[in-house]
Amino acid sequence: MTYQAVFRGAAVTTMVAGFITAGLGSTALASDYNQAPMLDPLVESGELPPVGERLPDNPFVETMIDDIGKYGGTLRTTILANGDHYNMTRTTANELLVRWDPTWSEIVPSIAESFTVSDDATTYTFTLRDGMKWSDGAPFTVDDIMFWYEDVFMNEDLTPARNPVFTAGGEPVIVTKLNDNTVEFKFSQPYGLFVQQLAYGQGHLPVIYPKHYLSQFHEKYNAEGLPALIEADPSVGDWVSLFNSKVSLTFQPPFWLNTELPTINPWVLTVPYADGERVAVERNPYYWKVDPEGNQLPYVDGMTWAKIDDPELMALRMTAGDFDFAFRHINNPTYRSVLFDGQDTGNFRFVDVKDLPANDAVVLLNLNIEDPVKREIFQNKDFRIALSHAINRQEIIDLVYVGQGTPAQVAVHPGHELYNERLATQYIEYDPDLANQMLDAILPEKDAEGFRLDKNGDRLTINFMVADVFGNSYPDVMQLVQQYARDVGVDIQIRTTDRARLNTMWYANEHEAYIWNCVGGLSEAYADVRCYMPFQKADLFYGIRWAEWFGDPNAGEEPPEEIRELMAAYNDVTRAATDEARLAEMKEFLELSADNFLTIGISRPEPKYKMVSRDLRNVMDGIPITGNLWHPAPTLTQWYFDRDN
Repeated sequence: MTYQAVFRGAAVTTMVAGFITAGLGSTALASDYNQAPMLDPLVESGELPPVGERLPDNPFVETMIDDIGKYGGTLRTTILANGDHYNMTRTTANELLVRWDPTWSEIVPSIAESFTVSDDATTYTFTLRDGMKWSDGAPFTVDDIMFWYEDVFMNEDLTPARNPVFTAGGEPVIVTKLNDNTVEFKFSQPYGLFVQQLAYGQGHLPVIYPKHYLSQFHEKYNAEGLPALIEADPSVGDWVSLFNSKVSLTFQPPFWLNTELPTINPWVLTVPYADGERVAVERNPYYWKVDPEGNQLPYVDGMTWAKIDDPELMALRMTAGDFDFAFRHINNPTYRSVLFDGQDTGNFRFVDVKDLPANDAVVLLNLNIEDPVKREIFQNKDFRIALSHAINRQEIIDLVYVGQGTPAQVAVHPGHELYNERLATQYIEYDPDLANQMLDAILPEKDAEGFRLDKNGDRLTINFMVADVFGNSYPDVMQLVQQYARDVGVDIQIRTTDRARLNTMWYANEHEAYIWNCVGGLSEAYADVRCYMPFQKADLFYGIRWAEWFGDPNAGEEPPEEIRELMAAYNDVTRAATDEARLAEMKEFLELSADNFLTIGISRPEPKYKMVSRDLRNVMDGIPITGNLWHPAPTLTQWYFDRDN
């Protein structure tokens, strides 16, 4: 049976494995489209064409949560001053070929007007919207997707290690242009998870490379002109670094530095990430979505992010009424009471957020560290088990998280079909005697201060990079972990940093260890397994070289046999063409992940919350957020509007 997703009548209908469910889109449009008043002078002057000419022939129609909105205003929110670029991605750059509906229950077309999937789950065909345009008015066609595929993804200089989202069994996808609006993605083996992968945050790659703009920075298209462009920019040394300074594979800071980069997202960048105080965007006049009355989205004219170093200051400014919404970094028990008391002065309310990662605080040793002595120790499963038993999880939860959380390893949450009790509960008992016993077998020698020595007779010191992100109080957690490790003779040194510096170290494989959260607490675990095995490079860098090898066997470093077996088991998950087969394969994969015990979890989190202005409408209560389901997508900020405008 062919899987398909097409527009039918007044709704997007998705047929998956024989089940038909209703989606959000609609083809019933008003005869005349409307635009934001701020665009009227540009149309009157001839600088912009009329709104009907800017929209595709069949715009996507969003169904509102509360009401048809009002135009105008600027959304105000906040980000950390360094390394928080993903927060902007989540709010303004989440348009994909397909997307999850707001309830996270089905996948519907988005940039693609329709798509079909072959019976054997090897071939995916997408039909784009006729007449769709980039933010500068240039046509968006299959040629742009082919530019990404042929000239970026398959170019070894620009893509030395391929993203596993676009590979199956280590083989890259074959992308073929069928016509200007139809493109085919074909895999060498069944890949039943591909549409899910596209609907999550890492599915953005095919649609962020405007050929008409980026080809001027590509060796294939402008070999003669590149020397002058490189000479004019002292920050680059060759065409590859020049190209990467204009766009970014993973929405790294360069993506948010280039105000000239065309986009198909709701907003275009006006104040870049490099600004010391704020980042700003304004509406994309060629955005391709409308509401049921034909009003071109978004409703608000723009967004600004105040750049703030300290989460505590973020919370205080929220209570002062400086932001219209906020979530990341201050949505934990530490700030809840302050924010609760400040609802009236800040004119905001709480909305529920279904944010349930696999673990909120995870100790991650770099299993691919360059130091051969530490590599041998870190790759010793018994060393990781011993360190796990040395941690008093309940004390951390009581002291740091105000009792909110459950001692656990990295695992899918109880009650979900993928819950694995062994994976969640193994090695969580606080037992320093057992930890010492195990460590005595691995590192029996100690120095005069009681710290363990490695095989060269040097003190084993593990340098932990710690950034205060997500509101998870990692510096406080690590101070406790440092003491627990000291009690069993392991020397942990804490190196405080920001996310930007940590991000640089990750990609260069310069880190020894760090603490982070782990995705994969709910159904996204099927498509995002980076906490259960080395997978894609996005925040989880405990086995970066193995992850590179998984995406491309010609890159990275071939892992040991037990990791290869784990990766082979996940390939079986991706090959499964039915939900039943995929569930069975995923359970086997998680059993193998439990066998390997690659990461050390501390606390399974409770649901979180978000602060939203009382004047803001079309904000969903119970927003699903997890892993690559980037918030507030699939409940989109282009819906938001101020009732007082």
